[in-house]
Amino acid sequence: MTPDELAARFQRLFHVSEPGVTESIRRHGLLSSQALLDRFDIEPARRHVLLSERRTRGVPISHPVHGKAVLNDNLPLSKKALQGCLDDGLTPDDWLRRLNARVFFWPTERRLQSLLAARVNRTRDREVLVFDTRRLLTPCWSSVSLSPINSGSTIRRPARRGTATFTRAGKVTYREWQRLRGGIDSVAEVTVDDSVPHAMQALLEIRQVPARQRATMC
Repeated sequence: MTPDELAARFQRLFHVSEPGVTESIRRHGLLSSQALLDRFDIEPARRHVLLSERRTRGVPISHPVHGKAVLNDNLPLSKKALQGCLDDGLTPDDWLRRLNARVFFWPTERRLQSLLAARVNRTRDREVLVFDTRRLLTPCWSSVSLSPINSGSTIRRPARRGTATFTRAGKVTYREWQRLRGGIDSVAEVTVDDSVPHAMQALLEIRQVPARQRATMC
């Protein structure tokens, strides 16, 4: 498929972050956790822990030149649960490193609202960045992948996951992707490897979502 074909199905993409990180994104673009740690010269021992362990809260980092940024938490993941749903010989540490090497987007309002209404998010302020899909993905299309599951959650009955969970969008048609996924008709996640340096050029809106608002929505 092409960026235009994906954008015809999902005109907007949504990225959820800690409040107050817009200035960092303006300076550096949207960076994966791994790319952020590279850019901020985080020392190896701390870097290893941040990339292979579960983060129960956003982790602020700073750099004398690059300023401040926040690594998103991965609260919905359990390493114990991952042990029971990983394929292809992957370990929980392997999976966390794979996730930390990607930038994640939600393709629909329904999935976005489901995330914001989840129990682990109800009491936290969040910031939602809304992007034009075509403008965001066209410059980095070779690095775009699709996932049929919420790859960063093991809540309730976690879906199985492995090396084939993320499919390169540019290497299949949408119908081929559906067949690969057993006829499923919706993308759960859109991801970009490493970074999206031009993200602000595709930004349409920034939504501040206070915790009390999400509590009312549930």
